[in-house]
Amino acid sequence: MASLDSAQLLAALEPTVEENLNRHLGAAQEWMPHEYVPWSLGRDFKELGGEPWSVEQSRLSPIARTALEVNLLTEDNLPSYHREIERAFGRDSAWGAWVNRWTAEEGRHAFCIRDYLLVTRGVDPEELERARMDTMETGYDSGDKPLLNVCAYVSFQELATRVSHRNTGRFTEEPIAEKLLIRVAKDENLHMIFYRNIIQAALELTPSQTMRAITDEVVNFQMPGAIIPGFGRKAVQMAMAGIYDLRIHHDDIVTPLLRQWGIWELEGLDDEGEKARDELAAAVAALDEEASRFVARREERAAKLAARQEASAQQVTG
Repeated sequence: MASLDSAQLLAALEPTVEENLNRHLGAAQEWMPHEYVPWSLGRDFKELGGEPWSVEQSRLSPIARTALEVNLLTEDNLPSYHREIERAFGRDSAWGAWVNRWTAEEGRHAFCIRDYLLVTRGVDPEELERARMDTMETGYDSGDKPLLNVCAYVSFQELATRVSHRNTGRFTEEPIAEKLLIRVAKDENLHMIFYRNIIQAALELTPSQTMRAITDEVVNFQMPGAIIPGFGRKAVQMAMAGIYDLRIHHDDIVTPLLRQWGIWELEGLDDEGEKARDELAAAVAALDEEASRFVARREERAAKLAARQEASAQQVTG
């Protein structure tokens, strides 16, 4: 079957988009960001005669600060994401209505997380602002992805963001932060379901073309926050802590979506579609192996650290 171009895909998938937009509007719960910020903890900073930030003011552990900064800076680059989504989906019909709704909902996340961090003095506000400026000046560029690639990518990315928020909330060991991130994660889950259902419909419409898009996005997946200053180092720290790592990516992101789409049982693929599925199977297997190696190295490192700490404690007590 010949591949469909963007105009054909937009028209053919519009009923599915409208149906899922209506489903989303019915399922989404209204919530107010200001209700999740402990305003009573706020006080002036240096410019207004208050106290400048210092690390001992933060209730958060170093890894929780890092994870929250990464999550916030990722969310905060919304203008770039809106541009990319609107470029792919357009401004018309249910597609355009979804773009606007998605953007409005995503906007709440950055506002709320930033307010929480500044009011509670959870992170260095000057470092955060410099990183925000750098991230937004760099912007996010999807590389002019085709429509189906965009939908496949955001299916994985929204689920990854949901999991990252939930895990970060648990690592904060701070009830208000966890409550806030659980609330944000609920939005991300609904967004993932929307995009997941679009891909499901696309697999029925043009299975081989959609299989290629899914394969490309699994093979080349990278979180949009990769443009954040120091992202590589921070991502490693988050992985070592177990907030988001290759095992989570394989087990909780890639595998569930592929299972939901029925990728391995899908019929009606042409030769190119079968080739794409074979590539996907190889990529998933490689990811699984790499994840296992990473977990083994992390456990080995943890065991060595524990042994050193025990030896040091014995020297002190001895």
